[in-house]
Formats: sequence, C-alpha cells, structure tokens
Amino acid sequence: MRDGQQSLFATRMSQTDIDRLLPLYVDAGFFAIEVWGGAVPDSVMRYLDESPWNRLRSVSEVMQGKSLLTALSRGRNLFGYVPYPDYVLEGFYKEAIANGLNVMRIFDALNDIDNVRFSIKKFNELGGIPDGAVCYTVDPKPEKKTGFFAKLFGKKEEKIFTDEYFVDKARQMEALGAKIITLKDMAGLVNPLRAASIISALKANLKVDVDFHTHCTPGYGLASSLMAILNGVDILDTNIWYFGGGSAAPAIELIYIFCQKLGVEVEANMEAVGRIRQQLVDIRRNLAAFDLQKDHFPRQFDPLTDTLPAEVDTLFDQAIQAAKALDEPRLLDLCHRIEEYFGFPKPNELVREAEVPGGMYSNMVAQLKQLQASDLLDDAMRLIPKVRRDAGLIPLVTPTSQIVGSQAVSLALDRKKGNPDYSNPSMQFISLVKGEYGHTPVAVDPEFRRKLTGAPEEVPYDTSKYKQPENPVLPEFGGVKLASNREEELLLELLPAVATGFLRKRRQEEFNATQAASAAAAAAKAAEEAAKAEPQEPITGEVVKAPMGGTIMEIRVTPGQTVKKGQVILVYEAMKMENEVEAERDAVIKRIFVKPGEVVGLEANLIEFAD
Repeated sequence: MRDGQQSLFATRMSQTDIDRLLPLYVDAGFFAIEVWGGAVPDSVMRYLDESPWNRLRSVSEVMQGKSLLTALSRGRNLFGYVPYPDYVLEGFYKEAIANGLNVMRIFDALNDIDNVRFSIKKFNELGGIPDGAVCYTVDPKPEKKTGFFAKLFGKKEEKIFTDEYFVDKARQMEALGAKIITLKDMAGLVNPLRAASIISALKANLKVDVDFHTHCTPGYGLASSLMAILNGVDILDTNIWYFGGGSAAPAIELIYIFCQKLGVEVEANMEAVGRIRQQLVDIRRNLAAFDLQKDHFPRQFDPLTDTLPAEVDTLFDQAIQAAKALDEPRLLDLCHRIEEYFGFPKPNELVREAEVPGGMYSNMVAQLKQLQASDLLDDAMRLIPKVRRDAGLIPLVTPTSQIVGSQAVSLALDRKKGNPDYSNPSMQFISLVKGEYGHTPVAVDPEFRRKLTGAPEEVPYDTSKYKQPENPVLPEFGGVKLASNREEELLLELLPAVATGFLRKRRQEEFNATQAASAAAAAAKAAEEAAKAEPQEPITGEVVKAPMGGTIMEIRVTPGQTVKKGQVILVYEAMKMENEVEAERDAVIKRIFVKPGEVVGLEANLIEFAD
C-alpha cells in the first residue's frame, strides 16, 4: 500500500481502493504493513485530493493492531524534499504515532548519520519503533579519470561502498536506538553474492533484527532475497503478486515457495494473502494509466492450491542448490526463468547499467511522457551515472534520486540543444552540490562546486534560516485560516505549495456547505472568460521561458512590479520537485502568461519583462 504502488503505479491508489483491501489485511498476519510516508503524503494531496492523515487513520482503525503499521521517512527531509527543523520532524512523528503508526523506517539519501540522529532518538522517545535504514549503493564502474577524480583515486580506484561501510552505518544507527536495521536497496542493485556478504555481516555485528528491502527492476530481487533468507535475514519486504516484481519488491508467493522447500516459516496467512490477491487484479486494471506493464499481467497463481509443472518446480529446487553453492550466474538464470514462466517483467538492462531505483525510473518515464519528450529517456538514463558522480557518488533514493533524475533530463536537453553541460542546474541540484543536503560519500570536486554555486567550500544547511510557511486568513471563505488544526499546519510545513492548494479546497468546500451559490465566484469566472477572449498584445520585452515542462504552483510577482536579480518570481513543479525561477536581472514585470495550476510545456512563455 506504499512502496508497491509507488514503484509500479506512481502512488495513485485511491482511498476507495485502500478501504476495499483493509478488511482482508486484518487476517493476513503480516509482521508489518507499510502504508504511509515516502511519496504518499505528497501524492494523495497532489494527485488524489485526499488527506494523508485520513489515510493513516483509516488503516489504523481497521487494522486495530493486528499488524504493525509502518511508514518511510527521509530523515531530515521527512516526506518532503528539503531539510526541515527538528520541531517539524517531532510534530509529524508525534501526530503519526497518535494516529496509529508503529514503525518509522528512517533513512538519509546520503547515508549521513547526522541527518537521521534526531529522528531515531525522537521516534524512540515518543514510543514508536525506529527502523534505521542504510541505503545500498555501488561504486562507480571503472573509467578513465581526469582532474579531481584522478587525484582522488589515483591509478587504482578505491572501493568506497564496502561491506564495512554498510556495517559501520548500521552500528551507528543501532547505537542511536534503532530497533530494526534495514538494508535498503532502493535500486535493486544488490546482487545475490553481495546480499549474502552484507546480510551475514550485519547479522554478525548487530543485536537487533535485520530487514532486507530490494526491488526486481534490474533482475536481482528474487535471487538476492533467497540469498538473504539463507544468510539469516529476520524480515523480508515483499509485495503481493499483482503489485510485485518489475520495479517493485519480489512477490511473496514466490518467496513462500522457496521457504516451503527450505523449511523456513513465513509468518503470514497465505489464504488471506490469496483473498487480497484476487482484489488486486481489478485495482491494478483501474491503475492502467500509470502501469508500465498494463498489457503484461503475471499469470494467475495460488501457491496453496495450484500444482506447478514438474519442470517449473525443479527450477525452484535448482535455484536453492545454486544459491547454496554460491553459483550466482546459474542462480540468476534460474530465477529469471521462474519469473518468465509466471509472466513477471524481464530484467531492465538499462536500469541496471544506469544504477537507478525503480520508483525513480517509473517517475521519469511518466514525467517525460507528460512532457511529450519520451525520446530523451535513453539519453537521460545514460547521463545519470555522470550526474551522480559529479554530485559526490550519492546513493539514489528520494529526494536525491529525483534531484539527479531531473538534472539528468536537463543535461539531456542541454546536449540536444548544443549547450554546455549544466547550463540549467536546478536549485535543488545546486543545494545538493553546495552541501545543504548533508555530507556526500565522496567529496564534491571543489572546482565543480565553484562552477555551480560560486564557491568551492561546502556550506551545510542552516535550519535556523528555515522560514515557517504562513497560515493566512482566507476572507473569501468567511475569514477562516488556511490550516484549521495541527495536522493541517504540519502539511503546510511539509509541502507548502501542494498543501496550500489542497487546504484551500477544503476551506472552500466547508464555506460552500454553509453559503448559497456565490455570485462573486460566478462574476469572477465570467471575468476570467472575458479576459481569455481579449486579444493578446504582441511580445516586445524579454520573456522568461519554462526550463522544463511542469505545473505552475505559485506566482510571486504582479504586472508592474519591479524585481531584483535573483528574486524568486515563480515556482513550478516538474519531476515531482518544486523548482524556483529567479529573475536574471533587475526588471519590471510587464505581463504574466500563466496561472497557478496550469500545466506548461518545455520553453513555454511564463513572464514578460518590460522593455
């Protein structure tokens, strides 16, 4: 209900779908169910016009403690895309626990322990179960180095992301109070032998339970999950059949078959899982607009009642033998044949080469499709390793995955136009390179940082400069405040632009319920239509154009206003990121071509300056 739909269907499951499934989950007996956090708070407001708090409450009220409820937190970034002050984190954690959340999986996109320190300690203090997640990533592929990286690595490239690296991060999280440690493989890049070595190392060095979270995108997920089981993992993240495989986690049904053959108990009621599986077919069909595999459903299968053909059953036995023999090529081949038989997507070689998470990939595909620029996908994917390397070899998980993905698209556009690389760096990428998201695993080249930020030194984010969003009074809705309670105030803190639109709708609904049809609204609509009908005067001044396609979220200037160089004049959403457009010189605003909520394409006219 969180990562499966986020990875496969761009987080578009409605509350109606959730309510349909919940009674079936009561009897499923899962150790935990992930229902919140990650992209859910943003997406349910942005795309479904639903309340994140109502979603969490609805799940808690039905489940009544039968399974632990979990959420995903990006540490200092919480469920958003920028670092937040401690009081914002504490507010969300406190309200989440009050609304029934039990476990918070806490990670940092850079594996910077400083960015998770407060969250782990505070969630513990509030009575929750902190799950410290170490983000898996890989060392860059060997290539000819020049400049800064040649000096850094010398002739032989140093390995950064060793088993000891991950164990050290896990130990630090355990020392902070984490009650579970998760190896979070958001890109599905943990190959089977690496899963064996890291899981066994974590088990040998930790006292708390170890969880393994992976995805099947590049073809490792099923085989690596089997290897994790053989090496003593305590908890394994899975999805149910029609929400499993591909860019999601392995299907629990396939894991169940392996465990039956190994004599390993799966603490889940597979009959109840089967009832959920039956409902997921129609729910997935309803999400076809966001389903990259809508024409390739896995074949129907129930591991409790269906008999496998002998040759397929043998594949499971042979895969176990290959895993025990540490024969990785044969293990992968057998697991791929198993997945092929059941109709799961084939390994995505491009994703494996570019080293990206499935959710990031599906979001990039959806965004480029919306921009009618799908021809740039291959170029953008190939540029991701370069962007990642330039930014300090960062792991790719939200928000860094979205920042790097967006910048790779921008880089592809630069090259298509014949412009120099990084001609249009996003504000978020500049902040990342500057150091505002935390310490990167490898230092950023000072000259690259100087090029993008104007200074070679790392500058950390200062939470004392955080500006609390206003909670304005809305006279048009009877003088009420935009956010009417603490929960809504927190949403405004988390995602001010998205929450503002969402909360305005709530206040308008409440106002309309107590007021007659508004003559003022009708007059405003008529005036708007009249304005649209007026002929546009020719453009004579300099025009600010959209650097990427997206949705206009906020306009901060008015015609006739004088603006200064560097002043933010407009905010738009692209690649699920909020991007600020700044004035490149002192100027006077002549005309505004767009309005909040409008979807614009690449290089669309935004604002005209006076001559």
